[in-house]
Amino acid sequence: MESKITREEALELLKKYNKEPFHIRHALTVEGTMRWYADELGYKDEADYWATVGLLHDIDFEMYPEEHCQKAPELLRSGGVGEDMIHAICSHGYEICSDVKPEHEMEKILYAADELTGLIGAAALMRPSKSVSDMEVKSVKKKFKDKKFAAGCSRDVIRQGAENLGWDLSDLFEKTILAMRSCEDCVNQEMVQYEEKE
Repeated sequence: MESKITREEALELLKKYNKEPFHIRHALTVEGTMRWYADELGYKDEADYWATVGLLHDIDFEMYPEEHCQKAPELLRSGGVGEDMIHAICSHGYEICSDVKPEHEMEKILYAADELTGLIGAAALMRPSKSVSDMEVKSVKKKFKDKKFAAGCSRDVIRQGAENLGWDLSDLFEKTILAMRSCEDCVNQEMVQYEEKE
């Protein structure tokens, strides 16, 4: 799988349709998370591709929340994104706002980790460190069980995501914490630069 779009182009495309720091941070976090997973699961050669899918996965969400994953193909094509990447991006909304099924391992990871990064990120903000660096699986499990906490993060999608991968939830939690740790500093630095420019 070749990414025909550079990271600079992908970031520019993302920022064309997303201005909210919350959405930019989420995109950067999922980008870093997907890169870690590619490296970890033996897809090192495809790490840029996985990361770009992560970066662009919510491209249409800020401007077109009611048409999430429906509007994405048009926006992505206008930025020169290939059809295979469009398929991957739309698959993370499977049975929620898209009928594109996650098939490749990368698509299954995106489906499982997208919502979970939101839950872990919200849990991290509750910690004195405001960081995932000292986050533990048991803390995530506790927050996962508390339906009122980060209520927008679908537990059903996270459960289904783990099932699609043949992993148990603890496994998915642990790996995603490690993935988020791997990119947290970079994301924070990029966000400082982004907010200074805005």
